[in-house]
Amino acid sequence: MPTSRSLGLSNVEAGRYVLGFMSTEKLASALTPRAIVEELDRYIVGQQAAKRAVAVALRNRWRRQQVAPPMRDEISPKNIMLIGPTGVGKTEIARRLAKLAGAPFVKVEASKFTEVGYVGRDVDSMVRDLAETAVAMVKEEERERCKPRAREQAEERLLDILLPPPRGATAKAGPVPPNNVFPLGPMSHNENAEGPAAAGADAGSNATRESLRRMLREGKLNDRKVEIETEDAQHSMMDIFSGGGMEGMVMNLKDMLPGVGGRSKKRKLTVPEALEALIEEESGKLLDQDRITKEAIKRAEQSGIIFIDEIDKVAGREGSGRGPDVSREGVQRDLLPIIEGSTVSTKYGPLKTDHVLFVAAGAFHVSKPKDLIPELQGRFPIRVELQALTDKDFVRILTEPENALTKQYKALLATEGIHIEWQSEAIEEIARVAAMVNARQENIGARRLHTVLERLLDELAFEAPEIGQQTIPISRAYVEKRLADILKDEDLSQYIL
Repeated sequence: MPTSRSLGLSNVEAGRYVLGFMSTEKLASALTPRAIVEELDRYIVGQQAAKRAVAVALRNRWRRQQVAPPMRDEISPKNIMLIGPTGVGKTEIARRLAKLAGAPFVKVEASKFTEVGYVGRDVDSMVRDLAETAVAMVKEEERERCKPRAREQAEERLLDILLPPPRGATAKAGPVPPNNVFPLGPMSHNENAEGPAAAGADAGSNATRESLRRMLREGKLNDRKVEIETEDAQHSMMDIFSGGGMEGMVMNLKDMLPGVGGRSKKRKLTVPEALEALIEEESGKLLDQDRITKEAIKRAEQSGIIFIDEIDKVAGREGSGRGPDVSREGVQRDLLPIIEGSTVSTKYGPLKTDHVLFVAAGAFHVSKPKDLIPELQGRFPIRVELQALTDKDFVRILTEPENALTKQYKALLATEGIHIEWQSEAIEEIARVAAMVNARQENIGARRLHTVLERLLDELAFEAPEIGQQTIPISRAYVEKRLADILKDEDLSQYIL
């Protein structure tokens, strides 16, 4: 395969190139720290220090895989703590990094956990969620790999429904039915055909089947409906309880009960829908569950990323005189062994967290990182402070990223035939308003842009179906008019913006 250098690609283009054509195993080796940062720049404005830290951490994971086994086991990941106000890109950096690396990724909130023995989720559940994510990721990759073969088998099953085989060993030749008039039930066959007549019947049946196959692939049967029988997953009470706080009790019980499984279900679908349903079922039959589980656990252990948000909400020590707090001190001590490295039992087998990368994030407005217990502080050696966003940053956020809000609203309204044109002065005014509201009220970072834009385009979005096709310029005057009343009434803006 040609290299990105031979194709004359930039670092960002190289990142896109390998994302599209390289396997997960080779992805990390192709993305240098500089390329990773440039790839993150496509979606996140500023915060270069945080981007550099996570880029180096991702590259170090690949470097560790190149080290000889004795030393490789001794190299532990350098966990990262992102410190900064809400809405500056902490979660987005971690999420984009995991997507870029093709690694299993789980985001949890530390405030949802409580010390073992109290009401709340067990901290081990984050590792089980990581295992589930890894299994789903590997299973999807295997489905794509098996899809060509699954399509062939599904096609044969669908042809058997459109042209059922004879009850005997041979089939009678028959004329090809007219276009789009294939019966749902069995076609008539001569079960007593023997000798040359039977051979002729087989040849005719094969010709009919190939004609059907050709018409199926050309889409000439798309209007027909057929009745298919597929396996329907049966949901039990175990599915309900396994998502709550009883993970440790029920994670293996479902697998131990032989009666809990799927059952046949008949459905009447159009030919394209039936083909997709059969492809899905055949793909599932081709999957090697043991190999998927083994690969998923390995991928979770070696390249998994767990993002722990709101870590500052559990910062607190017993020295306050109130004794241990089940939502603070206890949670920290329960998190500690997992982050240090331990083995957690999952429904897919034991999963070691020794080499899982943990990225913690928190605003730390009230508490400080030093308020965490010393052992937990030591497990996050890399600390990066993210900067608060200014109006200039808001302008870049509204224009530069590929998923910028202005581009999203433009695409949404275009579905109604309305083409909005964002003028640069209007974007600057929106950024100024968002920054001003953040300064007057709670600073929620870039999330303020969502509320401002929703208020700005509320009337236009509501009346879009009646307006019809036209081009509407969004100017500074338009922005000032739509937001004037709210900006004048500061009390009202507290509820709306």
